Amino acid sequence: MSAGTVPAGAPSAADGAEAAHEVDAVLAGLRRHARQLVAEVAGPVRRVRLRSGDTVLEVEWHEAAAGQGVAATETGRAPDAPAVAPVAPPPAPRAAPPAGRIAVRSPMVGTFYRAPEPGAAPFVTVGELVRPGQVVGIVEAMKLMNEVTAERAGRVAEVLVEDGRPVEYDQPLVALDPA
Repeated sequence: MSAGTVPAGAPSAADGAEAAHEVDAVLAGLRRHARQLVAEVAGPVRRVRLRSGDTVLEVEWHEAAAGQGVAATETGRAPDAPAVAPVAPPPAPRAAPPAGRIAVRSPMVGTFYRAPEPGAAPFVTVGELVRPGQVVGIVEAMKLMNEVTAERAGRVAEVLVEDGRPVEYDQPLVALDPA
């Protein structure tokens, strides 16, 4: 082997630069996804942690002091995240339905909608009979519309969440009287 020749299969400087570029691209994608997630989450976020292989992006902020913004760290890198205005906390969820009633609960965190689109008739109204599997609302999460269905039959006694309000996982959305 002559001087200046690199053995077959040995990493070169170009390989190192390419790997660094790939890591930077992954981090840029993680930051983009984190910003999108943070923009869509209602309420103060304490921590977002995204991982791709050995690369990790963490975003955390507290509502303690106004204007503090976001503190972000990337494994092995200096903080690099956009400032985000504090988000008002969501309204307190209403209490669970009274005993004897069936609760149709949110399958995820998101925004609850009573109708398939603005101005359309709601999926269900108070007094209406619903059957198992019938759609009673939608929870939007990450720009995806997820149907919320009744697991059991019943008569709609009360809609517990206003249209367009943020909801938590397992939060009661609609109260049904058993049919």
